[in-house]
Amino acid sequence: MPSATAVSTPTTPTDPPAPGTPVLGRTRRPRVLWALSSAVAALLALPLLYLVAQSASTGRAHLVHLVFRSFTFALVWNTIRLSVAVTVACAIIGTAAAWLIERTDLPGRRIWAVVVVVPLAIPDFVVGFGWVSVAPAVHGFLGALLVMSLALYPLVYLPVAASFRGADPGQEEVARSLGLGRLATFRRVTLAQARPALVGGCVLVSLALFAEYGAFEILRYQTLTTEIFFESQRSYDLPVASSLSLILVVLSLAVLGGDAAVRNRGRVTRSARATRAGSLHRLGLATVPASLALLALVVLALGVPIGVIGYWLVEPGTTTLPAATTLVDAALTTAGYAAGAGLLATALALPVALLAARHPRRSTRTLERSTFIVQAIPGLIIALALVYFSVHAVRPLYESTPLLVLGYGILFFPLALVAVRTSVAQAPLALEEVARSLGRPPLVVWWRVVLPLIGPGLAAAFSLVFLSTVTELTLTLVLVPTGVQTLATQFWAFSSDLSYGAAAPYAAVMIAIAVVPSYVLGRWFDRLPTRSNPTVPGSGS
Repeated sequence: MPSATAVSTPTTPTDPPAPGTPVLGRTRRPRVLWALSSAVAALLALPLLYLVAQSASTGRAHLVHLVFRSFTFALVWNTIRLSVAVTVACAIIGTAAAWLIERTDLPGRRIWAVVVVVPLAIPDFVVGFGWVSVAPAVHGFLGALLVMSLALYPLVYLPVAASFRGADPGQEEVARSLGLGRLATFRRVTLAQARPALVGGCVLVSLALFAEYGAFEILRYQTLTTEIFFESQRSYDLPVASSLSLILVVLSLAVLGGDAAVRNRGRVTRSARATRAGSLHRLGLATVPASLALLALVVLALGVPIGVIGYWLVEPGTTTLPAATTLVDAALTTAGYAAGAGLLATALALPVALLAARHPRRSTRTLERSTFIVQAIPGLIIALALVYFSVHAVRPLYESTPLLVLGYGILFFPLALVAVRTSVAQAPLALEEVARSLGRPPLVVWWRVVLPLIGPGLAAAFSLVFLSTVTELTLTLVLVPTGVQTLATQFWAFSSDLSYGAAAPYAAVMIAIAVVPSYVLGRWFDRLPTRSNPTVPGSGS
């Protein structure tokens, strides 16, 4: 899964700071941050340079033929229609679940808040594996729509739930006092305040769909990414694969551009930060249907894949358990790669986040946005680009662990940047200025003031990349060193041979490892102080 993924919009706010807000660095050029951020941007540009070079090698006439053939149009249509359908489904499911859990008196709200996020810990290809195992008829467009909606809706739920939790209740109260009904207030005020979070989650869903391969291969649904993998790994036609990847980049950039246009239109402003929670709405007679709807969502998203894995583990005659050492080695290898990728991506994101948040100029915003281009490139192409540059420039890196970790760091850099950028932007600048005015050296200020403030964001970035790395497949298949196996590659090898019993233990361990960072992410989005929520008298369903 995108990877995954992420959970906020990849675009950056362009609003000017509020009057009286101190902005560090306005009077001087942060040369060190500029140098580090420029180096990061150059590193992230390598896959795009590779794409352009490979596509140019096909020749203009052949490139035009590849792009405008009927088969390419069919792939583009399959990709776009599924992206639109799944994004709409995730927007509805994620927003409805967020409203029920955050804004109503639904019984067991805190338990539901944890359970509905757990699907983030299950790789998309494992969800597809679970559904195909129990219902072989689940395939094609409808199968892909079902599986991907159940796998990706948490990318919308998390940011929208956080937005509902921190929304200004005063605006809703004013709307109700002016005579607006509950539905009109929800549509024109509540949902309007959450629109940036909703749009950001939808963007992540679309980009995750563009890059997905494993689930679509299992579900037998052809997209640009599945064809890119086929051309590069089975037909060994890299120019064709690169040309198709450029189309995918254009589609992704169109999504990012549409996100920026929507977010800048009809902006809802707030006069001050909310100091109290909004009132909970009574569900009344709708309590049972709402609870059953969430239960059905959890059963479909979690019960099916986990139940199927459990079935293959315990069913006599179907499971061939791997040697304990093999399973443990794969788990330790996966966790080690994920930890290295989390540290690398977070470290790369830190200078870019500091530059963009603390020195908001047009040039810094441009540099920051340029780093998100890598989110539009499939992991397979990033892997092939690193192989090409390692063979031609740094031969010792070829088929090495550092190259694989570097690939993960590049692939999931945007996810880390979103989390780090959010924490840096929320850290009060006045505290730094006070510390500096007391004569504290910059390193002391950083260690004792800045780091504690942005620490939760750094932990969230690490957890997000760790989770995405544990469940990543396509880049791993290309860059994993010879003789080394991860949980994802072992699962894929057995499931591709229809050895579901042998694949199940690797899927179970993969989920177990991914649950921890999923919990950390949920806590990060729920880190506002606990506040008592009064219930609206007489609020019905």
